[in-house]
Amino acid sequence: MIQIIAGKKGSGKTKRLIDMTNTAAHEGASDVIFLDDDNRYMFDIDHKVRFINAGDYHVHSPEMFLGFLSGMLSQNFDVGVIFIDAFMKLCKTDLQDAEWLFKAMEELSTKHHVQFVLSVSEDPDSMPDFMKQYLLA
Repeated sequence: MIQIIAGKKGSGKTKRLIDMTNTAAHEGASDVIFLDDDNRYMFDIDHKVRFINAGDYHVHSPEMFLGFLSGMLSQNFDVGVIFIDAFMKLCKTDLQDAEWLFKAMEELSTKHHVQFVLSVSEDPDSMPDFMKQYLLA
């Protein structure tokens, strides 16, 4: 399953994502990962969560981003949810061209029983139609 928290910059997406991350960590049913493009929120995330600064791993394309996610899942079979802040910065693609990426993430989600929760800096009304099914209210 993929879920998207969308909104313009400064609308509280990251705060909501951090709250959801910490809640998932306290529920403790599976391993939780928080993926960001820098270390800015490292100390806001519960210590049980695996915080990853993707900026340290030279992810330069959507294909590399998908490989990065796949590598995380192949390394740890206990991952239940991956929270991804600054999704557009990390995947380095235009949302209009990302339908294939979302299909691939859906396949990963189904095959490995992992949930992806993304923050996307975009007005929900202007998002591509294929993404609207994933929007959280």
